[in-house]
This record gives sequence, C-alpha cells and structure tokens, in this order.
Amino acid sequence: MIFIKSNNLLIVKKEQLTYIQFPKLLNCGKVKHLFSTRHGGVSLGDCSSMNLGFNRGEPYEHTIKNYEILCSAEDIDTKNLVLSHQTHTNNVKIVDKSHCGTGYSKPPFCDVDGLITNDKNVALVTQYADCTPLLFCDPVKEVIASSHSGWRGTIKLIGKVTVEKMISEFGCDPKDIIVGIGPCIKECCYEIDDPVYNEFEKLSFLDLSKIFTPKKAGKYMLNLVEANRQILISCGISPKNIDCSDICTCCNSKDLHSHRATKGKRGNLAAIIQLK
Repeated sequence: MIFIKSNNLLIVKKEQLTYIQFPKLLNCGKVKHLFSTRHGGVSLGDCSSMNLGFNRGEPYEHTIKNYEILCSAEDIDTKNLVLSHQTHTNNVKIVDKSHCGTGYSKPPFCDVDGLITNDKNVALVTQYADCTPLLFCDPVKEVIASSHSGWRGTIKLIGKVTVEKMISEFGCDPKDIIVGIGPCIKECCYEIDDPVYNEFEKLSFLDLSKIFTPKKAGKYMLNLVEANRQILISCGISPKNIDCSDICTCCNSKDLHSHRATKGKRGNLAAIIQLK
C-alpha cells in the first residue's frame, strides 16, 4: 500500500509504478519530467523496488531495468539519459546530445551536481535520498536544468549558480523560469547543529527565522525547501513560478528512499527532465 500524499505535487500511479510530477512544469507544456518513488521496479532488499543508483550494491541489470520502466512511463528514451557523480558541489555543467549515455552506458561526469541543456535529445538525471531536487524550465528559451541541493549545495547556492548559468549561456530571463523543488528531508526530521546553522548565517539575504526552528541548545530543525525557495527568489525567480514540495522523504521512507531514516541502507531516487 502507498501512503505518500501531497497537496502541492502530483502523485502518478501506472499499474505498479508510482512517480511524482510538478504541476507548473506540466502546465508549461515544454517538458517531460518525473521524480521516482520506491515503487514499480525490480530491485530487492534495501534497494527495493525502484533504485536508480548504480553505486548501491545491486545488480547492474536491475538498475538498468528500473530506468527502462520509469522512463517508458513518460516516453523518455534511455539512450538520451545523462547522469553525473554528485559530490555536494555547486558545479553545474552544460550538456548536449554528444553527452548522451554519460553515467548510464558510459562513465559519469565527476564532481558535477547540476546539469543544463537546450537540446531536446537530452534527458537530465540527478539522484537523491534526502537532498533537495531542483528542476528548472525556461519555456521561452526552451532551456532546462536539474540540480542536486543538500545542505552543502544549498549554502554553496547551487540554485543561484544554475539560474545564473541559464542567463549567461542561454539568455534566459529569470522571470520566465519555472522551478520544481522536490521531495527531500523536511524540517520535521532534519536536525542540524551550530556549525551548519553558522554557515547559513553567512548568507545575509536569507530570512533564517523561516528556515530554522530552534530546538535544544545548539540544535535546529532545517527547512531546505524554504532555504532553496528564498535563494531562487533572490536571483529573480517569481514565487508564483515555484512548486514547493510538502513531502518529507524521511517520514515517507517506505515510499521514498531516505538515507537518514534507513541509516544508509537504501537505494537512490531520481529526477528526470527532458524538453519535448
């Protein structure tokens, strides 16, 4: 039985497969996209059943089969997939059809946590197990991006770096850009301490009162969705163009892979986006 629910995002069920979509990205009519859940794949054990990570210790052919199942639901050709090895940087790379298969049938990019393209033959893939997914589309310039933003990527402003690269390389107007902030560990489950809080405190434009809830001495609950929302707004994204997830991966660890909930015994979720 699937328990995951959302007031902000769409939960799509196709037979055994369940995935998540962003209403604003759907309504723009320019992209195919989805965010996976644990349901509908062939993985076993801790990775069950839909694992999209090639480094989680399960048979390679299981992960390939999961991508085939997931991508077929939105008519995405797996030959178009581009993946990177994510290391909590703010490195964002522009890719095109010459990069197709990277990280899937060829070695991945290393130390890259964000991908951008204006090529309709490229499907961008980023992976998660509590960190924050950021999916971007400029429907005017027809440019898409996907960035992986854990707390380290958030304080390194990977969302801002992504938007600035869309502007500088493709002439995007931030007022046109639509963003989906996806399921991640939320403030109900994400306790951090003073060193992390102090890093956010250096970002003087953030309203920390809306991002942190103080707990016992030196401890806080962190709202990564709100932190990324504020960062995106600061670089010109309209609040009305942002879908914000209300789904916590840790609370819903039976439906979504969560590193914290399982103490690392888990698979990977994936966000996939491609221009139509």
